[in-house]
Amino acid sequence: MHNQKQSRRFSLPLVAGIAGIILALGGGTAWLAKYAMEQSNQSSVPPVANDPPVTEVQPPVTSEPVKQEKQVEICWLNPTENKIELVTTTLTFEKSVQPNQVLETAFKNLLSGPDSEKYTTTIPKETKLLGLQTKPDGVRINLSQEFTSGGGSAAMSGRLAQVIYTATSLNPDAKVWIEVEGKPLETLGGEGLIINQPITRKDFETNFSL
Repeated sequence: MHNQKQSRRFSLPLVAGIAGIILALGGGTAWLAKYAMEQSNQSSVPPVANDPPVTEVQPPVTSEPVKQEKQVEICWLNPTENKIELVTTTLTFEKSVQPNQVLETAFKNLLSGPDSEKYTTTIPKETKLLGLQTKPDGVRINLSQEFTSGGGSAAMSGRLAQVIYTATSLNPDAKVWIEVEGKPLETLGGEGLIINQPITRKDFETNFSL
């Protein structure tokens, strides 16, 4: 008894039809995949924002820096009919200049005498500034011997006022020590004005008059 292999035969038209269906299905799948990818790409692109309006930027307005200054007053005498007035002229320095330098310059101008004929001084022209120190406790001034020469009590009070008020022009409440040739000034003038040191503006107003 012989075994017979069963063979299945398909007609060519049937095979072609099946192949066409497969190709059609495959092409449709590819098209669907491509369409889905395009939609995904379109949705992932961020929308383009409208450009903001262009505004003109104004440069910042800069003001001139405030210049810091310090002023010192040089004291003179102004004789009137009834009394002698104490008047001042002002020197201006930059803030960075040390107080010692400011007062030294002021005293050199004071000892040189007033520029205006309207004002006067009772400090002898030969008087020299031998030293000046500004310290936390006050101002120390060393003058030459000529400071004590000549004049009556009114003249001596006037020159004392000129020294004290010029020395305290940076700080009106400062104390002042006056030396002559390195020694503390105890009396001034032939009539002997007694000088208690240190001396302030308030002390002068209490004990002396112009």
